[in-house]
Amino acid sequence: MKGLLTEIRHCSVCKPFLPLGANPIISASPKSKIVLASQAPGKIAHEKSIAWDDPSGRRLRAWLGVNEDTFYNPDNFAVLPLGFCFPGKGKTGDLPPRPECAPLWHQKVIDHFEADPLYILIGNHAQSYYLQDKRSLTKRIQNFEAYLPKYFVLPHPSPVNHFWMNKNKWFESDVIPQLQQEIKQRLQ
Repeated sequence: MKGLLTEIRHCSVCKPFLPLGANPIISASPKSKIVLASQAPGKIAHEKSIAWDDPSGRRLRAWLGVNEDTFYNPDNFAVLPLGFCFPGKGKTGDLPPRPECAPLWHQKVIDHFEADPLYILIGNHAQSYYLQDKRSLTKRIQNFEAYLPKYFVLPHPSPVNHFWMNKNKWFESDVIPQLQQEIKQRLQ
């Protein structure tokens, strides 16, 4: 897998479309127990070359019930966004991930996992890519158990999602404890 990760980190397929240039961000190990599939790195991740090192990442780690050392250990968590590079900003936030990345690289990474990891599908883009389910993000999350044991669906932990979080209080009381239990079992 080391050679594949090096190849991905040098990928420039989307470079002409990326306002800040190519900086693929990925982390994985053949032993990864959990795969974090999300949209794409944000501007902070692009600048630091570290995924989830921002307020969204702090909230995600709290949801998962893990500390930074556990989170950033690729034997525990693979970081496999749909787009490996920051796609730029749009009118309402970050642009969607570039469409080239996931079809080009995801299966190649997945083929290197030694076991069947849990895929945490963070946000609508990741859920739409991996699931054949046309329901809304909220309906998918309300029915998260239907996707287990392979997938666990989550909203994006971004602070800009505070309206969704306030409207759906059941998420933190009903879903997060189940998520933490699943994570704990996988990391044993």
